[in-house]
Amino acid sequence: MKRNPLLTKLPAFLLVIFLQSCEPTVPGSWKNENIDKSNREKFHKLNDELFKLLKVNNEKQLENIMSKDFIENNYKSRLIELVSNRVKTADYNLLDEYYAVNRYRDIDTIKTGTTGINSYTLTYLGATHEMYMAFFIPRNITNKYMITAIYCKYDYGWKLTQLELNQYTINGKTAPELYQQAKESYNKNYLIDALNISASAFSCTRPSGIWKYDHEDEFTSFYNMLLKKSGEQYKFPVTIKQVNTQPRIFRIFNQTTPDGDFPMIYYLSSIKLKDTSAIRRENENIKKVIGQTLPGIDKDKKYVLYSAFNELPSGIKTVEHVDMSTRLK
Repeated sequence: MKRNPLLTKLPAFLLVIFLQSCEPTVPGSWKNENIDKSNREKFHKLNDELFKLLKVNNEKQLENIMSKDFIENNYKSRLIELVSNRVKTADYNLLDEYYAVNRYRDIDTIKTGTTGINSYTLTYLGATHEMYMAFFIPRNITNKYMITAIYCKYDYGWKLTQLELNQYTINGKTAPELYQQAKESYNKNYLIDALNISASAFSCTRPSGIWKYDHEDEFTSFYNMLLKKSGEQYKFPVTIKQVNTQPRIFRIFNQTTPDGDFPMIYYLSSIKLKDTSAIRRENENIKKVIGQTLPGIDKDKKYVLYSAFNELPSGIKTVEHVDMSTRLK
């Protein structure tokens, strides 16, 4: 094979400069298919190795692809365990990926080019000149957790510097989608229902530490407004006056189940819990009228969950209760 005469005649130091010029020098960011093919293949091999080792929770082997700082992280073992548990129970697919060339070691922002209600921006620390960020979500799961993997290029190679696990969807909807649902509920005068949905939105507002939805400030303000209004309108415990035993609601929150998140209503009953038949009859009466006390709470959802108490629970002792549910559709 013939040698390139130009390369043959170049002094060694000029050859080094020539080869280094192939490396990216202009700061910028590239997303998904816009990432150079050879780089993208290299990154995907890193991701394949990461998930292969996560599936078997092999922390020792994972250290081979980690940065020195990550290896020394005291929370590393617990984090790997949590992410590994998710990977074992679901098939994760790449949602979006970004390759960035940073100008300075400073906070930087990537305008992702996403549009619509789920548009988002990435804000991160440009720890090295070159970085790669990948976001993975599972398939066919109602409540999805996003896995974030961030790699940096060091003088000892591309290494994983950050691994995260955060909630991405609740009941199949992202935070902005839940925000829209909460607004629709509020416009129907379903105040507590809107607040409950907004609380779900708040729980998955940041699916990654570097990810911020462009409309986040709007639904945060909306959630705070609902908190204020509900506090003014409802003074707990709230008596269900339409039921002759006068049960009193003292707490409402979202309960996570295998089917998703649904309203859980805690209430005080004057009926002794040991009389389970009477407790369940009372609950049947509550179900019939709950929409009058808490408008919308029994609309457009699969379940409403209930728990009957004879005394208020506390952090000091566990109190007995009877759990019940109603399937709405």
